[in-house]
Amino acid sequence: MRDKINDDLKAAMKAGDKDRVGTLRLINSAIKSADIEARPSGKDKITDADILSVMAKMIKQRRDSIEQFTAGGRPELAAKEAAEIAVIEAYMPKQMSEAEAKAAIAAIIKEVGAAEPKDMGKVMAALKAKYAGQMDFGKASAITKGLLK
Repeated sequence: MRDKINDDLKAAMKAGDKDRVGTLRLINSAIKSADIEARPSGKDKITDADILSVMAKMIKQRRDSIEQFTAGGRPELAAKEAAEIAVIEAYMPKQMSEAEAKAAIAAIIKEVGAAEPKDMGKVMAALKAKYAGQMDFGKASAITKGLLK
């Protein structure tokens, strides 16, 4: 994953695509920060799954910014954030549909033997391990709550 991002950064620099270069540099910076944060736990570099969660967090931040800019009457800044989301999403796996997410959550609930709302932590941990970057865990949390009642 890191190599692909760096190769794409070099290609964007050669092509003179300033917006793409800026976004790829932001991704690299976020990954390096996560690497530094992981050092006390004994890891030199985060895994690809961790990189996906870093990028998912970046997308969420940009979506929040788009809402703020739109509400504040700054469509040009909202458009810039949307362009950054498009670049970041190119590295993310395909997102599951709501029906696919429900099926995956139901399978994980059976797999971990969850039966009541207090088992939600086990279910969410298993989902994050297995489906990192493939589903919106905010929505998955709501679906899980509904299935565990």
